[in-house]
Amino acid sequence: MYVAFFIIIGIAYFFIFCVAIFTLIHIVRYHENYGIKLMAILNFLTIFNIIVIYSSLYISSITIFFSETLNIILWKLSIFSGLVSLLLNSLIFTFLRHYKVLPDFLFLYFITLFGMLIGILFFSNSISLNINITHSPPFFIQDPSQINYNYDFSAGILITIFQSSNVIYYFTLSILIHRKARNRRITKSLIVNTLFFSIPVLMYILYIFLKFPIFRELHIISLWFIIFGFCVILLRKPEMFLELTNKIYYLNIYHKSGILLYSYKFTKSPDELDSAIWGNILIGINHILSEFVDKRNQIDVLQTKNTDIIVNYDELGFAVVLITNRKNAILQNLMKKFTLTFKDKFRDELLEIQDLNKLINVSEFSEAKELIERGFQLYL
Repeated sequence: MYVAFFIIIGIAYFFIFCVAIFTLIHIVRYHENYGIKLMAILNFLTIFNIIVIYSSLYISSITIFFSETLNIILWKLSIFSGLVSLLLNSLIFTFLRHYKVLPDFLFLYFITLFGMLIGILFFSNSISLNINITHSPPFFIQDPSQINYNYDFSAGILITIFQSSNVIYYFTLSILIHRKARNRRITKSLIVNTLFFSIPVLMYILYIFLKFPIFRELHIISLWFIIFGFCVILLRKPEMFLELTNKIYYLNIYHKSGILLYSYKFTKSPDELDSAIWGNILIGINHILSEFVDKRNQIDVLQTKNTDIIVNYDELGFAVVLITNRKNAILQNLMKKFTLTFKDKFRDELLEIQDLNKLINVSEFSEAKELIERGFQLYL
Protein backbone atom coordinates (compact mmCIF):
# COMPACT_ATOMS: atom_id res chain seq x y z
CA MET A 1 0.00 0.00 0.00
CA TYR A 2 2.70 2.46 1.01
CA VAL A 3 4.86 1.48 -1.97
CA ALA A 4 1.94 2.32 -4.26
CA PHE A 5 1.54 5.66 -2.48
CA PHE A 6 5.15 6.60 -3.13
CA ILE A 7 4.90 5.52 -6.75
CA ILE A 8 1.79 7.69 -7.26
CA ILE A 9 3.41 10.68 -5.55
CA GLY A 10 6.60 10.21 -7.58
CA ILE A 11 4.81 9.94 -10.92
CA ALA A 12 2.54 12.91 -10.13
CA TYR A 13 5.49 15.06 -9.09
CA PHE A 14 7.52 14.12 -12.17
CA PHE A 15 4.56 14.88 -14.43
CA ILE A 16 3.74 18.28 -12.92
CA PHE A 17 7.46 19.15 -12.82
CA CYS A 18 7.75 18.49 -16.58
CA VAL A 19 4.59 20.50 -17.27
CA ALA A 20 5.94 23.37 -15.16
CA ILE A 21 9.32 23.40 -16.94
CA PHE A 22 7.59 23.40 -20.33
CA THR A 23 5.38 26.30 -19.18
CA LEU A 24 8.35 28.27 -17.85
CA ILE A 25 10.18 27.88 -21.16
CA HIS A 26 7.03 28.99 -22.99
CA ILE A 27 6.71 32.11 -20.80
CA VAL A 28 10.32 33.05 -21.50
CA ARG A 29 9.96 32.53 -25.27
CA TYR A 30 6.56 34.21 -25.65
CA HIS A 31 6.57 36.72 -22.80
CA GLU A 32 5.08 39.37 -25.09
CA ASN A 33 1.80 37.39 -25.15
CA TYR A 34 1.24 38.37 -21.51
CA GLY A 35 1.08 42.08 -22.28
CA ILE A 36 4.17 43.31 -20.49
CA LYS A 37 7.26 41.75 -18.94
CA LEU A 38 6.10 42.26 -15.34
CA MET A 39 3.07 39.96 -15.76
CA ALA A 40 5.24 37.36 -17.47
CA ILE A 41 7.79 37.61 -14.64
CA LEU A 42 5.11 37.24 -11.93
CA ASN A 43 3.64 34.16 -13.63
CA PHE A 44 7.12 32.69 -14.13
CA LEU A 45 8.06 33.22 -10.48
CA THR A 46 4.74 31.76 -9.26
CA ILE A 47 5.09 28.53 -11.24
CA PHE A 48 8.80 28.20 -10.44
CA ASN A 49 8.26 28.80 -6.74
CA ILE A 50 5.30 26.45 -6.30
CA ILE A 51 6.65 23.50 -8.30
CA VAL A 52 10.43 23.72 -8.26
CA ILE A 53 10.90 25.10 -4.73
CA TYR A 54 7.76 24.55 -2.65
CA SER A 55 6.85 21.08 -3.97
CA SER A 56 10.45 19.84 -3.78
CA LEU A 57 10.83 20.98 -0.16
CA TYR A 58 7.39 19.65 0.74
CA ILE A 59 7.92 16.19 -0.78
CA SER A 60 11.42 15.87 0.65
CA SER A 61 10.12 16.70 4.13
CA ILE A 62 7.49 13.93 4.16
CA THR A 63 9.27 11.17 2.23
CA ILE A 64 12.86 11.35 3.53
CA PHE A 65 14.05 11.56 7.12
CA PHE A 66 17.43 13.29 7.28
CA SER A 67 17.42 14.36 10.92
CA GLU A 68 14.89 16.06 13.16
CA THR A 69 16.59 19.44 12.82
CA LEU A 70 17.07 19.26 9.05
CA ASN A 71 13.53 18.03 8.38
CA ILE A 72 12.06 20.86 10.44
CA ILE A 73 14.22 23.36 8.53
CA LEU A 74 13.02 21.93 5.21
CA TRP A 75 9.40 22.09 6.38
CA LYS A 76 9.79 25.70 7.53
CA LEU A 77 11.37 26.59 4.21
CA SER A 78 8.41 25.02 2.43
CA ILE A 79 6.08 27.18 4.55
CA PHE A 80 8.07 30.29 3.63
CA SER A 81 7.97 29.34 -0.06
CA GLY A 82 4.22 28.75 0.16
CA LEU A 83 3.66 32.18 1.72
CA VAL A 84 5.69 33.82 -1.05
CA SER A 85 3.59 31.99 -3.66
CA LEU A 86 0.40 33.33 -2.10
CA LEU A 87 1.76 36.89 -2.19
CA LEU A 88 2.82 36.52 -5.84
CA ASN A 89 -0.61 35.18 -6.71
CA SER A 90 -2.20 38.12 -4.89
CA LEU A 91 -0.22 40.52 -7.08
CA ILE A 92 -1.34 38.71 -10.24
CA PHE A 93 -5.01 38.88 -9.21
CA THR A 94 -4.66 42.54 -8.23
CA PHE A 95 -3.07 43.48 -11.56
CA LEU A 96 -5.77 41.59 -13.46
CA ARG A 97 -8.19 44.17 -12.12
CA HIS A 98 -6.06 47.33 -12.07
CA TYR A 99 -2.54 47.11 -13.40
CA LYS A 100 0.08 48.28 -10.88
CA VAL A 101 -2.58 49.52 -8.46
CA LEU A 102 -2.18 48.03 -4.98
CA PRO A 103 -4.85 48.63 -2.31
CA ASP A 104 -2.92 50.24 0.54
CA PHE A 105 -4.76 48.65 3.46
CA LEU A 106 -4.80 45.10 2.07
CA PHE A 107 -1.17 45.35 0.98
CA LEU A 108 -0.18 46.47 4.48
CA TYR A 109 -2.38 43.72 6.00
CA PHE A 110 -0.75 40.92 4.00
CA ILE A 111 2.78 42.23 4.50
CA THR A 112 2.19 42.52 8.27
CA LEU A 113 0.89 38.95 8.48
CA PHE A 114 3.79 37.75 6.35
CA GLY A 115 6.32 39.48 8.61
CA MET A 116 4.72 38.04 11.75
CA LEU A 117 4.80 34.53 10.27
CA ILE A 118 8.45 34.84 9.31
CA GLY A 119 9.23 35.98 12.83
CA ILE A 120 7.35 33.04 14.38
CA LEU A 121 9.11 30.53 12.14
CA PHE A 122 12.45 31.60 13.64
CA PHE A 123 11.34 30.30 17.04
CA SER A 124 12.50 26.70 17.51
CA ASN A 125 9.24 25.61 19.15
CA SER A 126 6.90 26.99 16.48
CA ILE A 127 6.98 23.62 14.66
CA SER A 128 7.91 20.26 16.09
CA LEU A 129 8.40 16.84 14.53
CA ASN A 130 6.91 13.53 15.63
CA ILE A 131 8.64 10.50 14.14
CA ASN A 132 7.91 6.89 15.03
CA ILE A 133 11.02 5.29 13.56
CA THR A 134 14.11 3.95 15.28
CA HIS A 135 16.33 3.57 12.18
CA SER A 136 19.38 5.73 11.79
CA PRO A 137 18.89 8.53 9.25
CA PRO A 138 18.86 9.25 6.40
CA PHE A 139 16.25 6.91 4.93
CA PHE A 140 13.02 6.91 2.94
CA ILE A 141 9.90 6.89 5.05
CA GLN A 142 7.87 3.80 4.17
CA ASP A 143 4.74 4.85 6.06
CA PRO A 144 3.71 8.53 5.76
CA SER A 145 1.95 8.35 9.12
CA GLN A 146 5.32 7.74 10.79
CA ILE A 147 6.30 11.39 10.36
CA ASN A 148 4.14 14.30 11.42
CA TYR A 149 4.68 18.04 11.85
CA ASN A 150 2.97 19.84 14.71
CA TYR A 151 2.32 23.60 14.82
CA ASP A 152 2.12 25.60 17.98
CA PHE A 153 -1.07 27.62 18.48
CA SER A 154 0.21 31.00 17.25
CA ALA A 155 1.87 29.59 14.12
CA GLY A 156 -1.20 27.53 13.23
CA ILE A 157 -3.59 30.44 13.71
CA LEU A 158 -1.49 32.94 11.73
CA ILE A 159 -0.96 30.53 8.82
CA THR A 160 -4.70 29.82 8.77
CA ILE A 161 -5.57 33.53 8.78
CA PHE A 162 -3.00 34.28 6.06
CA GLN A 163 -4.14 31.49 3.74
CA SER A 164 -7.85 32.08 4.34
CA SER A 165 -7.45 35.82 3.75
CA ASN A 166 -5.73 35.19 0.44
CA VAL A 167 -8.44 32.82 -0.76
CA ILE A 168 -11.17 35.32 0.21
CA TYR A 169 -9.21 38.07 -1.54
CA TYR A 170 -8.81 35.96 -4.72
CA PHE A 171 -12.49 35.12 -4.82
CA THR A 172 -13.60 38.71 -4.19
CA LEU A 173 -11.33 40.01 -6.94
CA SER A 174 -12.55 37.29 -9.32
CA ILE A 175 -16.16 38.40 -8.83
CA LEU A 176 -15.26 42.09 -9.24
CA ILE A 177 -13.22 41.36 -12.37
CA HIS A 178 -16.04 39.24 -13.82
CA ARG A 179 -18.60 42.01 -13.31
CA LYS A 180 -16.49 44.64 -15.06
CA ALA A 181 -14.64 42.48 -17.58
CA ARG A 182 -14.83 43.32 -21.26
CA ASN A 183 -15.20 39.57 -21.98
CA ARG A 184 -17.01 37.65 -19.26
CA ARG A 185 -16.55 34.34 -21.03
CA ILE A 186 -12.82 34.56 -20.33
CA THR A 187 -13.26 35.39 -16.64
CA LYS A 188 -15.46 32.38 -15.89
CA SER A 189 -12.40 30.13 -15.82
CA LEU A 190 -10.77 32.57 -13.40
CA ILE A 191 -13.65 32.14 -10.93
CA VAL A 192 -13.61 28.35 -11.32
CA ASN A 193 -9.85 28.22 -10.75
CA THR A 194 -10.24 30.37 -7.63
CA LEU A 195 -12.89 28.06 -6.21
CA PHE A 196 -10.71 25.01 -6.80
CA PHE A 197 -7.75 26.78 -5.22
CA SER A 198 -9.61 26.79 -1.91
CA ILE A 199 -9.34 22.96 -1.78
CA PRO A 200 -5.55 22.67 -1.14
CA VAL A 201 -5.79 25.57 1.31
CA LEU A 202 -8.57 23.79 3.21
CA MET A 203 -6.55 20.55 3.25
CA TYR A 204 -3.55 22.37 4.71
CA ILE A 205 -5.64 24.01 7.42
CA LEU A 206 -7.21 20.67 8.33
CA TYR A 207 -3.74 19.15 8.60
CA ILE A 208 -2.60 21.92 10.94
CA PHE A 209 -5.41 21.34 13.43
CA LEU A 210 -6.30 17.66 12.99
CA LYS A 211 -2.75 16.41 12.32
CA PHE A 212 -3.90 13.63 9.99
CA PRO A 213 -1.21 12.95 7.34
CA ILE A 214 -3.90 12.22 4.73
CA PHE A 215 -4.77 15.94 4.64
CA ARG A 216 -1.09 16.75 4.10
CA GLU A 217 -0.93 14.47 1.06
CA LEU A 218 -4.29 15.66 -0.28
CA HIS A 219 -3.01 19.23 -0.02
CA ILE A 220 -0.04 18.71 -2.34
CA ILE A 221 -1.93 16.51 -4.82
CA SER A 222 -4.85 18.94 -5.11
CA LEU A 223 -2.38 21.81 -5.45
CA TRP A 224 -0.73 20.05 -8.38
CA PHE A 225 -4.12 19.72 -10.07
CA ILE A 226 -4.66 23.47 -9.65
CA ILE A 227 -1.19 24.28 -10.99
CA PHE A 228 -1.77 22.01 -13.97
CA GLY A 229 -4.91 24.00 -14.80
CA PHE A 230 -2.99 27.24 -14.23
CA CYS A 231 -0.30 26.10 -16.68
CA VAL A 232 -2.93 25.21 -19.28
CA ILE A 233 -4.39 28.72 -18.99
CA LEU A 234 -0.91 30.25 -19.29
CA LEU A 235 -0.25 28.22 -22.44
CA ARG A 236 -3.64 28.50 -24.15
CA LYS A 237 -5.18 31.74 -22.84
CA PRO A 238 -2.41 34.25 -22.12
CA GLU A 239 -4.98 37.04 -22.51
CA MET A 240 -6.28 36.01 -19.07
CA PHE A 241 -3.28 37.76 -17.56
CA LEU A 242 -3.91 41.18 -19.00
CA GLU A 243 -5.93 43.74 -17.10
CA LEU A 244 -9.38 42.29 -17.77
CA THR A 245 -11.39 45.36 -16.78
CA ASN A 246 -9.57 47.64 -19.22
CA LYS A 247 -11.59 48.70 -22.29
CA ILE A 248 -10.80 50.49 -25.54
CA TYR A 249 -13.49 52.72 -27.06
CA TYR A 250 -11.81 54.11 -30.18
CA LEU A 251 -8.52 53.99 -32.03
CA ASN A 252 -7.96 56.88 -34.45
CA ILE A 253 -5.04 57.56 -36.77
CA TYR A 254 -4.40 61.20 -37.68
CA HIS A 255 -2.15 62.87 -40.22
CA LYS A 256 -0.08 65.74 -38.82
CA SER A 257 -2.38 68.14 -40.65
CA GLY A 258 -5.22 66.94 -38.41
CA ILE A 259 -6.95 64.84 -41.08
CA LEU A 260 -8.38 61.56 -39.81
CA LEU A 261 -6.76 58.73 -41.78
CA TYR A 262 -8.67 55.90 -40.14
CA SER A 263 -11.00 55.33 -37.18
CA TYR A 264 -11.94 52.07 -35.45
CA LYS A 265 -14.63 51.68 -32.79
CA PHE A 266 -14.05 48.84 -30.29
CA THR A 267 -16.96 49.06 -27.89
CA LYS A 268 -19.80 51.35 -26.93
CA SER A 269 -18.56 54.21 -24.81
CA PRO A 270 -20.31 55.60 -21.70
CA ASP A 271 -23.47 57.55 -22.51
CA GLU A 272 -22.11 60.80 -21.19
CA LEU A 273 -19.18 60.62 -23.59
CA ASP A 274 -21.05 59.86 -26.82
CA SER A 275 -21.97 61.99 -29.84
CA ALA A 276 -21.17 65.69 -29.51
CA ILE A 277 -18.76 65.33 -26.58
CA TRP A 278 -16.63 62.81 -28.48
CA GLY A 279 -16.68 65.15 -31.44
CA ASN A 280 -15.41 68.05 -29.34
CA ILE A 281 -12.66 65.88 -27.89
CA LEU A 282 -11.51 64.73 -31.32
CA ILE A 283 -11.60 68.27 -32.70
CA GLY A 284 -9.43 69.34 -29.78
CA ILE A 285 -6.98 66.55 -30.55
CA ASN A 286 -6.80 67.73 -34.16
CA HIS A 287 -5.61 71.15 -33.00
CA ILE A 288 -3.14 69.60 -30.58
CA LEU A 289 -1.66 67.39 -33.28
CA SER A 290 -1.23 70.22 -35.75
CA GLU A 291 0.30 72.40 -33.04
CA PHE A 292 2.70 69.98 -31.39
CA VAL A 293 3.57 67.25 -33.87
CA ASP A 294 6.79 68.95 -34.96
CA LYS A 295 7.86 69.96 -31.45
CA ARG A 296 9.63 68.13 -28.64
CA ASN A 297 7.06 68.99 -25.97
CA GLN A 298 4.33 66.75 -27.32
CA ILE A 299 1.25 65.85 -25.29
CA ASP A 300 1.12 62.07 -24.76
CA VAL A 301 -1.98 61.72 -22.59
CA LEU A 302 -5.23 63.66 -22.30
CA GLN A 303 -7.72 62.92 -19.55
CA THR A 304 -11.46 63.42 -19.27
CA LYS A 305 -13.70 62.49 -16.37
CA ASN A 306 -14.27 58.92 -17.59
CA THR A 307 -11.53 58.30 -20.15
CA ASP A 308 -7.84 58.54 -20.89
CA ILE A 309 -6.77 59.54 -24.40
CA ILE A 310 -3.32 58.22 -25.28
CA VAL A 311 -1.44 59.81 -28.17
CA ASN A 312 1.52 58.09 -29.86
CA TYR A 313 3.40 60.22 -32.41
CA ASP A 314 5.67 59.07 -35.24
CA GLU A 315 8.33 60.93 -37.20
CA LEU A 316 6.57 60.13 -40.49
CA GLY A 317 3.93 62.68 -39.60
CA PHE A 318 1.07 60.70 -38.13
CA ALA A 319 -0.26 59.98 -34.66
CA VAL A 320 -2.19 57.07 -33.18
CA VAL A 321 -4.88 58.17 -30.73
CA LEU A 322 -6.37 55.57 -28.43
CA ILE A 323 -9.38 56.34 -26.24
CA THR A 324 -9.76 54.03 -23.25
CA ASN A 325 -11.36 53.91 -19.83
CA ARG A 326 -7.93 53.70 -18.18
CA LYS A 327 -4.35 54.13 -19.40
CA ASN A 328 -1.80 51.47 -18.46
CA ALA A 329 1.57 50.12 -19.60
CA ILE A 330 -0.08 47.23 -21.44
CA LEU A 331 -1.99 49.53 -23.78
CA GLN A 332 1.00 51.77 -24.28
CA ASN A 333 3.09 48.76 -25.24
CA LEU A 334 0.44 47.59 -27.73
CA MET A 335 0.22 51.10 -29.18
CA LYS A 336 3.97 51.27 -29.77
CA LYS A 337 3.90 47.92 -31.58
CA PHE A 338 0.90 48.96 -33.65
CA THR A 339 2.51 52.30 -34.60
CA LEU A 340 5.58 50.48 -35.93
CA THR A 341 3.41 47.99 -37.81
CA PHE A 342 1.30 50.76 -39.34
CA LYS A 343 4.40 52.69 -40.40
CA ASP A 344 5.93 49.64 -42.08
CA LYS A 345 2.68 48.79 -43.85
CA PHE A 346 1.94 52.30 -45.18
CA ARG A 347 5.45 53.78 -45.42
CA ASP A 348 5.12 54.71 -49.10
CA GLU A 349 1.69 56.32 -48.62
CA LEU A 350 2.93 58.28 -45.60
CA LEU A 351 6.01 59.54 -47.46
CA GLU A 352 3.82 60.78 -50.30
CA ILE A 353 1.77 63.01 -47.97
CA GLN A 354 4.62 64.66 -46.09
CA ASP A 355 3.76 67.87 -47.91
CA LEU A 356 0.84 69.48 -46.08
CA ASN A 357 -0.49 70.81 -49.40
CA LYS A 358 -0.72 67.30 -50.80
CA LEU A 359 -4.23 65.94 -51.32
CA ILE A 360 -4.78 62.98 -48.95
CA ASN A 361 -6.78 59.96 -50.09
CA VAL A 362 -7.83 58.33 -46.80
CA SER A 363 -9.15 55.23 -48.64
CA GLU A 364 -5.52 54.17 -49.09
CA PHE A 365 -5.44 53.39 -45.36
CA SER A 366 -8.52 51.13 -45.27
CA GLU A 367 -6.35 48.06 -44.65
CA ALA A 368 -5.50 49.51 -41.25
CA LYS A 369 -8.56 47.65 -39.96
CA GLU A 370 -6.74 44.32 -40.28
CA LEU A 371 -3.71 45.66 -38.46
CA ILE A 372 -5.86 47.00 -35.61
CA GLU A 373 -7.83 43.78 -35.20
CA ARG A 374 -4.63 41.75 -35.18
CA GLY A 375 -2.73 44.04 -32.83
CA PHE A 376 -5.61 44.62 -30.39
CA GLN A 377 -7.46 41.30 -30.74
CA LEU A 378 -7.53 40.85 -26.94
CA TYR A 379 -9.78 43.90 -26.67
CA LEU A 380 -12.29 42.95 -29.36
